[in-house]
Amino acid sequence: MTSQIRTRVILFTLLALFAVAPAGVAQDQDSTTIAAEAYLQPPPEIAEAVVAPSHRNATLRDASPDGRLVLNERSSGPPSIAEFAKPFYRLGGLQIDWRANRDRRYTTRGGAGIEVVNVQTGESIAVQTPDGVNVSSATWSPDASRVAFFVHTDEATHIYVADALNGRSRQVTRTPVLATLYSDIVWTADSRSILTVVLPENRGAAPEAPAVPTGPQVRLTTPETNRLRTYPDLLEGPHEQVQLEYYITGQLAMVDVERRAERRIGQPAMIQEVGLGPDGTHAIVTTVRKPFSYIVPVRSFANTEEIWNLENGSVVATLAANEVDAGAPDDSTSNDDGAPEKREFAWRPDGRGLSFLQLAPRTPRDSSVQDSSESEGRNRSGRKDRVYQWMPPYDSSSMTMLYESDNRLSGVRYSADAQILFLTERQGQRMHEYAVFLSDPSTKHTVRRGEGQGFRMDAPDVLTWTLPNGVEVVRLSADGNSVFLSDTEYHDDPMQEGPQSFIDRLEIRSGDKERVYESENAGVYENVLAVLNDDATELLVEREGPSDVPDTFFRDVASGQTRQLTQNVDYTPDLTRAQRRRFNVQRADGFEFAVDVTLPEGWREGERLPGMIWFYPREYTGQDDYDETRERYNKNSFPSVRARSMDILVRRGYAVISPDAPIIGESGRMNDNYEHDLRNNLAAAIDFLDREGIIDRQRMGVGGHSYGAFGTVNAMVHTPFFKAGIAGDGNFNRTLTPFAFQSERRSLWEAPEIYIQMSPMFHANDLTGALLMYHGEHDQNVGTFPINSWRLFEAMEALGKTASLYVYPYEDHGPATEETLLDLWARWSAWLDKYVKNADSPQQRATTDGGGS
Repeated sequence: MTSQIRTRVILFTLLALFAVAPAGVAQDQDSTTIAAEAYLQPPPEIAEAVVAPSHRNATLRDASPDGRLVLNERSSGPPSIAEFAKPFYRLGGLQIDWRANRDRRYTTRGGAGIEVVNVQTGESIAVQTPDGVNVSSATWSPDASRVAFFVHTDEATHIYVADALNGRSRQVTRTPVLATLYSDIVWTADSRSILTVVLPENRGAAPEAPAVPTGPQVRLTTPETNRLRTYPDLLEGPHEQVQLEYYITGQLAMVDVERRAERRIGQPAMIQEVGLGPDGTHAIVTTVRKPFSYIVPVRSFANTEEIWNLENGSVVATLAANEVDAGAPDDSTSNDDGAPEKREFAWRPDGRGLSFLQLAPRTPRDSSVQDSSESEGRNRSGRKDRVYQWMPPYDSSSMTMLYESDNRLSGVRYSADAQILFLTERQGQRMHEYAVFLSDPSTKHTVRRGEGQGFRMDAPDVLTWTLPNGVEVVRLSADGNSVFLSDTEYHDDPMQEGPQSFIDRLEIRSGDKERVYESENAGVYENVLAVLNDDATELLVEREGPSDVPDTFFRDVASGQTRQLTQNVDYTPDLTRAQRRRFNVQRADGFEFAVDVTLPEGWREGERLPGMIWFYPREYTGQDDYDETRERYNKNSFPSVRARSMDILVRRGYAVISPDAPIIGESGRMNDNYEHDLRNNLAAAIDFLDREGIIDRQRMGVGGHSYGAFGTVNAMVHTPFFKAGIAGDGNFNRTLTPFAFQSERRSLWEAPEIYIQMSPMFHANDLTGALLMYHGEHDQNVGTFPINSWRLFEAMEALGKTASLYVYPYEDHGPATEETLLDLWARWSAWLDKYVKNADSPQQRATTDGGGS
């Protein structure tokens, strides 16, 4: 990180904006707002929505281990620019509040307080916290009697513990916590102690930058072929290496809660993860290992996973020594000595050591078979994949094989007594999870099958819960014979029938299934937040509707009892009552996609409004692939309005249009059709809404954030539809991300024509309309460095286009502070009023001559 902070320029705008005389008072106000170099306030009706205190609304999901209580961590709302301006370092992808020795997010995003809510009575108790501090990371003790949490002052972070019944709390750490790299609160199973990382003794003074440079920045390529992402804020030189080591080196410590006594464990280290064992005497500790890297962030640095003895701090065994993840392919399944790698280390729930997976040793016949096929779930070599138990003293003689599979395993979970294994196999996008009783390991009992990835995985979730010893296990019914599957059912016509969440009870041996819970869907959407008992009959659910703000309820399925636990408020009821339409629109090529439109509450049929399109392109392989996402539309969801919701514009008389923007092509080559599909999507949406009499197609704006900003500028260079655009935190030159972006996996050198054609910078001379760009000065998103907006603005200047650029101090990938949010809306509303709503004024025509559509 450079010690010198770049000059913060709030606005650049073409001289043409000031050269033409105003046509009226409104135009004067718009031009003044556009050019002002200070934080501004938007029109009152906009400001009221932006600062509406929706952060006071709560969703309760963090239930106590016994299911009787639940936490409400109250938010303090949008931070101020003063909080964001507190000094911090940017080191290898970390943002460190160096004065308080913690991750900067705890300084800028802390909570306002904590409440404990009784699910049976609905009564709540406020946890006692010091005045004027941020609090975070509330964590139940295993016996549910206490809650530990972080208190963040300007100078330090400490752990406090509160009584769950009366809310009284006290500080339990005497030495400040080091919360820069590792920041979990871990209770021991007996609820008496907390394992954490604190500042080391005799730490010494923070390293100071040399007054005179000690040499040049040095970079050398590596022997491997690394397809690196374009990461922000990488280490820049030796001094930053020293700084990083200083601020992430901490002391593992066990804190006795009653006595407030700290027992230091081992030597200070750069601790990245800590996994406390159920016995409380061992932990898996992951530490960052030198040398550091200049080409990847800290999370990809080399590290070592070890078992530590917590009684004497000794290293019992080394589990893995991972090298720097620099993007080079790694299909190895063996250690340097040729032995198969152990993987998927996890503590067993019964406290009897560790569990891990390992392929059987390779035989001579296997030598010609590539392990890459095994990573996809197929053991073409015939090598078994095995589940092992590893007991103290964690040496080569204390391993026991529990189970072996003909196929490559991708995961293993346990029942609470560790007598049932739940094993997962994957082949491509196909997944199979089955249960094996160790008393009968030859029999597989299918629990679930599915296909796809992420939200497209068509398999239910298996319910799990965390034991008092901290190990997560599959939740069994009270009789121990069944598991529970949870999912949401989407119906054939989502416009007619809303989705329903459900829980099924699956008898493991027989495969018999019984539905124990199913939500309503008549004007209501109900989602399960937490399961509170073994038979999944006591639940926390969230209920919402098109006009009902989401609230948390306790629901007893057996008795039918329901109790409302939160009293959330709709702070923008007029926006909730705004007219919302969803249309299916067909492109010229026959492809059908969805377009959502929000209109003012009092809009009348045939009243043509200025339109604002806000969108985000996404890639699909075809109509069926896209339609799977359309089927997940929820007509019973509440139309939540946040500080950056474009729906706020209906208060200014705009039609707000949110079209899907599907880019279609064969897998790996979707972007071959990017320009064609982008243009056809927008043309079809505008033509349709014009025919419906909703929009004035001569007064259209377009906008988006991140990849939506990229799409916005592409829309303005490849179509003539828009009078103005808003592009936030975007990338406008894909050659700056040469090794893939979004779903594109070809490199610049494999598909140069795609990178160039998709980059609006290369077509900036064709841009029509007035372009407003905004960017966070400290954008940490991969591939959207602020240089993108700076360079495109310079192109706009040189090409005689109408444009402005607002670079916001201290902001990341998306505006967060109240001052920035209000200022953005002041600029947005002025820009859109000037160039879209009042597009026919003589002033606007003269200003955009040669640049408007």
